[in-house]
Amino acid sequence: MRYFVTGASGFVGSAVTQELIGAGHQVLGMARSDAGAAKVAAMGAEVFRGSLDDAEGMAQAAAGTDGVAHLAFNHDFSKFLENCVTDGRVVTAMGAALAGSGKPLIVTSGIGLFSGLPLITEATVIGDAPHRHPRAVSEEAVTTFAQQGVRAMVVRLAPSTHDKGDHGFVPMIIGMAREKGVSAYIGAGDNLWPGVHRLDAARLYRLALEKGTAGARYHATDERGVPFREIATLIGRKLGLPVESLSGEAVAAHFTWFAPFAQMDIPTSSAWTRETLGWQPREIGLLEDLDRHYFD
Repeated sequence: MRYFVTGASGFVGSAVTQELIGAGHQVLGMARSDAGAAKVAAMGAEVFRGSLDDAEGMAQAAAGTDGVAHLAFNHDFSKFLENCVTDGRVVTAMGAALAGSGKPLIVTSGIGLFSGLPLITEATVIGDAPHRHPRAVSEEAVTTFAQQGVRAMVVRLAPSTHDKGDHGFVPMIIGMAREKGVSAYIGAGDNLWPGVHRLDAARLYRLALEKGTAGARYHATDERGVPFREIATLIGRKLGLPVESLSGEAVAAHFTWFAPFAQMDIPTSSAWTRETLGWQPREIGLLEDLDRHYFD
């Protein structure tokens, strides 16, 4: 099969691209820059030069392939709401282009949309979330297109999709600790963050493309969740910094815009995903990866 992978040069997208090629598939990989295009080509994929601002062009690329794994997202958090609207527009355009085809369309989402629930499973839907998240529109589009002849699915990534080269949440937390001279958590620090190694996540995308079910939600999570306190404690040990519990105004002073993310409590199950797709995480867990590879 020939699949269209958006975000193909990114941290997770590049792993998905390599996983698909390694399994004998062809990949049309989207890249926004010359450097991204060179990286996609070096992996053995065909390059599609495009951006999230060109929903029509992405829809045309999707229609010309056997299915889509959509991983591209603008992670400029200063424009987060705008970026969520853009993502919804792109998903809608690609879904419309695939209507009636029976082809797979994987939309990437996040476990963090459901912070505050006692347990997040694949049966959890947007309406179950205590608060409506701006990225909810992309998940909701999957339900719509699954009813229009698209094998549309959601892959929900853990808040830490980890490996060497990670530029996501955990490196941000490490940077804050270095800047402030303390590794911090909020309150008791019992709030749970699940993780997944990016190579395990990549295998899940491939399995979903190959045999996933229309309308399904799959969880790319290894652990049920790692207490945030344990993440902060490991960071403090590796940096030789004190580890402190924060409350009140000190939370905003330390974490600034990241404070809502540091407070996320998202205990998660991936049991149904493992059972239905035969997916099992093989790589090291979040804390071991953090200990080995994040302080070189």
